[in-house]
Amino acid sequence: MAASKAPLQVKCPQCGTQVKWNQNSPFRPFCSKRCRLIDLGEWASEGHRIPGEPAMDETDIDALIARMERGDQQQ
Repeated sequence: MAASKAPLQVKCPQCGTQVKWNQNSPFRPFCSKRCRLIDLGEWASEGHRIPGEPAMDETDIDALIARMERGDQQQ
């Protein structure tokens, strides 16, 4: 089986530009620093989310710990 000499190419998740996956592409999988920062901003503003249960806030955690210390089995 002959190995391919061409580097792997992926689409930039932000703009769709083809990006070569090699040492000359420091922002991979993004095509540029700009696209990387746009994506980071989306995560920071909760524009991108990973589905799942909402995280507990400190008040919920404190209440859970207090119930556990009392031996309560309810949630």
